[in-house]
Amino acid sequence: MTERAGTIIFALTLAAGVLTGCSQADEGADAARATPSVRTIPINLYTHCGIGEAHIGSTYYEAETPLTDGNGNPPEGWDNPFQHGTMTLKTETEAVFTDDAGHEVKFRARPGASGFKRICS
Repeated sequence: MTERAGTIIFALTLAAGVLTGCSQADEGADAARATPSVRTIPINLYTHCGIGEAHIGSTYYEAETPLTDGNGNPPEGWDNPFQHGTMTLKTETEAVFTDDAGHEVKFRARPGASGFKRICS
């Protein structure tokens, strides 16, 4: 084999390895986008008119089971106008609010929403 042929074979082998590595990295990136990692963020949940909606980043969420005292206020045991806690973003469409008082509220994303369903006064 000539030196030039050896150089060409080495270059092709190296290129094949680089291309395979890129393909595997791209597959991993696709998997990461398809299954986002769970993350928890601090939040002051607006509770003034009850617990019904939340806005995180560019996503609007609504409570699976809205909570009020029946008169448009948060239920007993909730702070007003905000309840400090954390929101755990479990998937792209599911979030869970929890706080030190033991409250837990599940929220679902409203795809395509650009605002709250109801503005509290």
